Amino acid sequence: MGLGISIGSLAECDEEELEFAGADFATINVVLTEAGLPAHVEPQSLPVLESRAQLDGFPYSFLHYLRRAYARRKADPTWIATPLADNQDPGQDEVLQAEYDYMNSHLLCHSDAEGYYVPVDFDEVLFASEDAGLPGGMLGSTYRLMEELVLVAPALGIHLDNGQLSDAEVERIYVQTEKEDSCQRELETWMVLFEAARLSLEHKTAIVFC
Repeated sequence: MGLGISIGSLAECDEEELEFAGADFATINVVLTEAGLPAHVEPQSLPVLESRAQLDGFPYSFLHYLRRAYARRKADPTWIATPLADNQDPGQDEVLQAEYDYMNSHLLCHSDAEGYYVPVDFDEVLFASEDAGLPGGMLGSTYRLMEELVLVAPALGIHLDNGQLSDAEVERIYVQTEKEDSCQRELETWMVLFEAARLSLEHKTAIVFC
């Protein structure tokens, strides 16, 4: 099993699924309102969303590789990622563990298995009460997620132009993932999340971890 990443969830629902998914968005709006933020209106109709990522998810462990890279790059702007050995656990990295203590990263402070990012601009991760029923218990902002993906990109050898990812760079990234000495896990995860965040902001639709 692995973590699935989707966008445009209501637009893809049938009538029964729409009622079920709509309950999550109602809960999201309670959390947003309690934080003094505008509600998120999830679109029920969207054009075909064309992600350039080759995957729509990844093994649960891959997320920790990207989180470690983000924490390392944030602590040292000159840090460049190199592949971890298979017997090394990225989740136990001391720099990553120290960054968790701040509880302010939208990439780090999110459930590994479920939850949402919404295209609403807020700085601090929102933590729902236990009885709120919010999947994952934490709500992230797509704006902050995108900022953090842009921050870590140079550490992974990803070239952006004012935060934009060209089609040629997408092709180059996937060539890199085929090499034995590449940070394949970090790159694959970054691509899935970056494309989800790009489409989320462009079409004002939530990112769903499931």
